[in-house]
Amino acid sequence: MSKFICDRMLKRLAIWLRLFGYDTLYAGDIEVEGDEDSFLINEFRDRILLTRDRELYNRAKGIRPVFLIRSNRLEEQLKELKVLGLRYELRMDRCSICNTPLRKPSDKEALEVMKREGIREDLREKFELWYCERCKKLYWMGGHWRNMKKFLEEHGLA
Repeated sequence: MSKFICDRMLKRLAIWLRLFGYDTLYAGDIEVEGDEDSFLINEFRDRILLTRDRELYNRAKGIRPVFLIRSNRLEEQLKELKVLGLRYELRMDRCSICNTPLRKPSDKEALEVMKREGIREDLREKFELWYCERCKKLYWMGGHWRNMKKFLEEHGLA
């Protein structure tokens, strides 16, 4: 499965790639000393650099795997990436916020998050839950999940 690093112009794309289960770093989440473009060119070379910055793309070409995204619109960006053979199937594999792999929560973890976030405890009976150890966040396939699936279907990405 492909791994990515997205420049600062592609935060929303990074989130969606995580929702599809792709290991995706976002430049805005990484503490960088010095020039960020040079960092993106020289670090994490096992990942495909996704960028909207033509200058960064031209500098990186031939040095590392890089893909130039032309569109501002998420649905068009996803269509552009189809040439890489990506599959757009929503999964509960990675935290959309920090990219950490998700796992099943313990009862204690689930209850702590529910109490902190004001989530009703009967959620555990209605939905399967996933947990991000780093963010201490719960995930489930609720209304937002249906909305994301609808978005993919409406744009011919499902």
